[in-house]
Amino acid sequence: MNRFRLRAAAYAIVILLGVLAALPSILPPASLQRAPEWYRQHHLSLGLDLQGGSHVLLKVEQGPLLAEKTRKIAQELGQRLDRNGIQHGRPVVDGDQVRLAIRPAAAMEAALRLAADIRDDQGRRQLSVTHDGPSLVLRPSSSLSQQVISDAVERSLDVVRRRIDETGVVEPRVTRQGNDAILVQLPGVTDPERITALLGRTARLTFHLVADGSSPDRSLVLPGAEDGRRYQVESTPLLDGGQLADARLGFDSRTHQPVVNFTLDSDGARLFGDITTHNVGRPFAVVLDGEVITAPVIRTPITAGRGEISGNFTPRQAGDLAMLLRAGSLPAPLQVVEQRTVGAELGGDTIRMGVLSGALGAALVLVFMISIYRRWGVIANTALAINVLLVLGLLASFGATLTLPGIAGLILGVGMAVDANILINERIREEAEKGKNAMAALRAGFQRAFATIVDANITTLIAVGLLFGFGSGPVRGFAVTMAVGLLVSMFTSVSVTRLLMEWRLRRRQRQPLALPEVPGFQRLRQRQRPIQFMRVKALGIVLSVLLSVLSLGSLAWPGLNQGIDFLGGTAMEVQVPASLSENALRQALRDAGLTDAALQPFADDGHFLVRMPASENGNAAVETAKTAISGLHADSRFPRVDMVGPAVSGGFVEASILAVLLAGAGMFAYLRLRFERHFAWAALITLLLDVSKTLGFFVLTGVEFNLTAIAALLTLIGYSVNDKVVVFDRIRENQKLNPDQPLETLINVSLTQVLTRTLFTSATTFLALLPMGLLGGGAVASFALPVLFGIVVGTTSSMYIAAPMALFLARWRPTQRADTEALAERP
Repeated sequence: MNRFRLRAAAYAIVILLGVLAALPSILPPASLQRAPEWYRQHHLSLGLDLQGGSHVLLKVEQGPLLAEKTRKIAQELGQRLDRNGIQHGRPVVDGDQVRLAIRPAAAMEAALRLAADIRDDQGRRQLSVTHDGPSLVLRPSSSLSQQVISDAVERSLDVVRRRIDETGVVEPRVTRQGNDAILVQLPGVTDPERITALLGRTARLTFHLVADGSSPDRSLVLPGAEDGRRYQVESTPLLDGGQLADARLGFDSRTHQPVVNFTLDSDGARLFGDITTHNVGRPFAVVLDGEVITAPVIRTPITAGRGEISGNFTPRQAGDLAMLLRAGSLPAPLQVVEQRTVGAELGGDTIRMGVLSGALGAALVLVFMISIYRRWGVIANTALAINVLLVLGLLASFGATLTLPGIAGLILGVGMAVDANILINERIREEAEKGKNAMAALRAGFQRAFATIVDANITTLIAVGLLFGFGSGPVRGFAVTMAVGLLVSMFTSVSVTRLLMEWRLRRRQRQPLALPEVPGFQRLRQRQRPIQFMRVKALGIVLSVLLSVLSLGSLAWPGLNQGIDFLGGTAMEVQVPASLSENALRQALRDAGLTDAALQPFADDGHFLVRMPASENGNAAVETAKTAISGLHADSRFPRVDMVGPAVSGGFVEASILAVLLAGAGMFAYLRLRFERHFAWAALITLLLDVSKTLGFFVLTGVEFNLTAIAALLTLIGYSVNDKVVVFDRIRENQKLNPDQPLETLINVSLTQVLTRTLFTSATTFLALLPMGLLGGGAVASFALPVLFGIVVGTTSSMYIAAPMALFLARWRPTQRADTEALAERP
């Protein structure tokens, strides 16, 4: 008893800490007014799809950055060539490479050796060098490219953060994404065009003297930003934005036009004073991102370290320019490759839908458990409630962000956590029916169920881990929620449930134990002969293969309804009064020049989806479409805008295919480790059949195939293998108990024994997701509907496909081995 109390105390402490961590995310803010500030802030953050806002993915443009770095190294190479008496021309940038002419041609070998000998501090080569006729062709080495890009991304992160802070956006999130991208999340920002324009602008400010024509080889010709003139300026800047201490919006005292007043730091003020003192009477060009903003003539020396930048600015343009100069310049341009916007109203609707569907799903599961297990169902439901609180507490402690797919993962995690409770209860029932007393049946049931629970959860975690590794954004949120839920369920289902059951039986440990019976299932368990599942083994496999072939054929025609995650482009949700016809909207888009835009009805009357192909001016096309539609009716709204560039969509395709393949390979490796070969191959083949039929479901229903659909496929893979692990584990157990019994008989017996558990688990998982499938709308249709279909497919395939497949493979292997040995014995 002392040990029981010690366990109870330890579990109580863990549960109490988890509940305390979860409360700020559950209780309304008014009820936490007296709590410390640090505790009130310890809550789950809502994703942009729940609170509204914008998600922008910016990619560093590598070409100009690497070319400029290579050009600078080429100048260093030129100095080495000079010291060795080798004549050469000026470095010329040619696309992603730099050319350097060598004279005479006989000096080429020596020039190649000098170029190849340029190394960094770690002794790594900085250039990849070849020659093309009389010219050296210089490209950055892989190590230099990685170093330059990584440094550029880190510097860009700081600049982007400063720029966003200047705009006043509350709680922005700026994180690195991959090797060369930056993810910016802007809560509450539903019109991000201005901010994305500010983020993508390099804002590199330099000051150049206008060339006097005496040294044309040391000058550049730059366009004017406003007047259309061409300016010939000296190529080497005398000053740059790095010497700026401050920049503010101001107004010219004579013309009252907006200007940018800047202040230089001490070094910049001294340098600026020297420049203006020695160049009185010469034009001095202010260059921003390669364009001459203004080129006034220096009238008198300027030694105070202050100046102004004038142009045909509006107050907003001058204010934005001042902000950019204060934040600093980017080391390379940033290209907007993905942009998603969710309106605050749509986010609020999504929260209500998520809470409602989640509550309904949980309620259905709780009612189902009580209906089949009565008081033991109350214990299981208590463990489930603790499971949800601990998951929320852990997610809040990790600083996780809750998204709509994350809610789906939480609901599905609850549904799958029930599987462990059902498995344990059914195992305890079997042990009790063997005549064991209550405590002995309890211990034996937990012992027999534990290995199956571990195997099932590990196979699901493999799929979830790959989903996290290859997914992005909200899909990762689903993976994190699902993984935390599975790990916590190991504690609640095994430890907490056992403790509560032992407490329930503490006064009748040696008495018989009788769990409540569901009408019809008692006769199923007590029948003398098992159900003959294997009688239809050939028919089941043939029908499954036929449906899979038809499903794969449907991928060619009519094909998947691919979302912009895979096709690239822009998808904009439009909400207009119901009086506006579809033809009127389509004509307005055509009149605006958007002839490639596709319009289709979406959800309720007055809701449409506008799709536009991927292009470099995606933001401009979105603004054009908004203007055209708003011109028809002022009350037009745009709740959601998704823009994905072709490079990002191509990466999605590759990552998704790789994730599915690796999930299958990882699960096969684990099953091969834990089970015999024919079981592992049967699970893998059945899994491929299940996935192919689910793809056919996407084609048949027209549900959009996007990143959320990939989450559904990987969830299906985890769930399907989970179910097959339980079946195979029971077959393996019966093989050990009855090694001389034919495998076909063992399979029939095992399937009959696990039938109750399989049906109960499928029913609870189905009920958990059913409200989301019915009420979720288009936001989660790509997830909920395929998973609901997959539950049915995965359950039936475990009994009628995977088990017969294992039987065929087991029979085929001995025959193959005998044939091989017979061939080896022939002379």
